[in-house]
Amino acid sequence: MNSIKQFFWFCSGANIPLLKRCPTDSSKFTGIGATVFFTGVLAALSGGYAFFTIFENVWWSMAFGLLWGTVIFNLDRFIVSTMKKNRKSKWQEFLMASPRILLAVMLAIVISKPLELKIFSKEIDRKLVLLEEEIYQREIASIDERFIGQTNLLQEQVNSLKSEVESKRQKRNELAEIARKEADGTGGSMKRNAGPIYQIKKSDLDQAQIELDNAVTNNQPQIEKLQSELFLLNAQKNQELAGIKRNPWNGMAAQLEALRQISLENQAIYFANIFIIALFIMLECSPVIVKIMAQRGPYDELLEIREHFFKNHNLEKIAQMDYETKERLKPLMG
Repeated sequence: MNSIKQFFWFCSGANIPLLKRCPTDSSKFTGIGATVFFTGVLAALSGGYAFFTIFENVWWSMAFGLLWGTVIFNLDRFIVSTMKKNRKSKWQEFLMASPRILLAVMLAIVISKPLELKIFSKEIDRKLVLLEEEIYQREIASIDERFIGQTNLLQEQVNSLKSEVESKRQKRNELAEIARKEADGTGGSMKRNAGPIYQIKKSDLDQAQIELDNAVTNNQPQIEKLQSELFLLNAQKNQELAGIKRNPWNGMAAQLEALRQISLENQAIYFANIFIIALFIMLECSPVIVKIMAQRGPYDELLEIREHFFKNHNLEKIAQMDYETKERLKPLMG
């Protein structure tokens, strides 16, 4: 039991020989050290999961998790150990500790994110399927948008040429019908003969036929050429569409984006996310806050005496060295 207590004292950054002389402060530093230690453990789990999400290798994830947990543990221990109780007011102590609190908040957010991803992994997985489909559809839409301008232009040219031929064909058919009616007596003159009126109608029909033949002769090669270009363009588009792959989108950035979106869509997850972050911030900041809120105890008095002793001892040695130097230099200067 004493070994565990001393280990937590070490985690709190306390001077163990001094703390052994202050039993009333031992529980406080045991709690601070335990908080620092378990924060490091959570950081190790968080970092290991984050690394596994990226590289999917258990052994490397465990190694990185231990390294990350050690780094966070060392930072937390440094933050706590550098805070010393002085005779200033609580507000002044808080101002002096604000950079350490800010660092603790940043560490808490970094630690909490991978664990949030694990907690909401089922919801995130469902959202990732939808996001992956959205990305796939956006790629299809991007290819369609790139080809649609050229495709529409070629199709309009083809339709224009076909429309020209079709309009001349309709005119020819109308004139042929008029000439037929004039020939069988059901036309405008109501006489069944091939008289001068019929000849005029027949001449108009012949001219319309010539114009139709010319239009077909001129437009058909252009139509075939444009249709060939349109076919090649559609083949290229289909080839690019076939080349789109549904790559799994489940990396760390994708999971963070999925978590952000489901937090916006689901109020319960949104508040749960906030509470998890707040919990880690409280956990990370608690050693610093405890140090600020706690009253000066025997340990703080002994630590101040020890530091003051070394400071005065240092000043005394410097003064003695200066005096001895001056005494040695007197004969040379005299």
